[in-house]
Amino acid sequence: MDTKKDNNNFEICTRAIIQKDGKILVCRFKGKNCYFFPGGHVEFFEKAEDALKRELKEELDMEINGCNFIGTVENTYEDEDDDFRRHEINLVFSVAASGEVKDKSMEDNLEFFFLDRVSFIKEDILPLALRDCIVKWIDDGKIFWGSQR
Repeated sequence: MDTKKDNNNFEICTRAIIQKDGKILVCRFKGKNCYFFPGGHVEFFEKAEDALKRELKEELDMEINGCNFIGTVENTYEDEDDDFRRHEINLVFSVAASGEVKDKSMEDNLEFFFLDRVSFIKEDILPLALRDCIVKWIDDGKIFWGSQR
């Protein structure tokens, strides 16, 4: 029997696609096996682009020159750390850093990695629909929509 509860809220997240030398930056919580993209939640009355700038500054001490919207992915999941099911909308941006992109985390609970294409495709990068959309976007450069449930 499913005991998870709906939190009845949509979570709006911004995600950064940062490339360097043909590799893509991903992160994970220390001790976990799955990866995700840098970024985070948009706060109430905050622009998505401003949220992304804030999150990248907090996570990587990164300033950005600009970002371009490249797509959206909807995702539903059950959080293993609480009793809620989540429904999030990920607004995805290609990001250009103002300086060298480093993979050193500013937060103790996160670690960052640059993955080459082969590793990127085979790793557990969540949401999987977003990972697949990014692979396609790298190949065709077209704005995407994806959904995972």
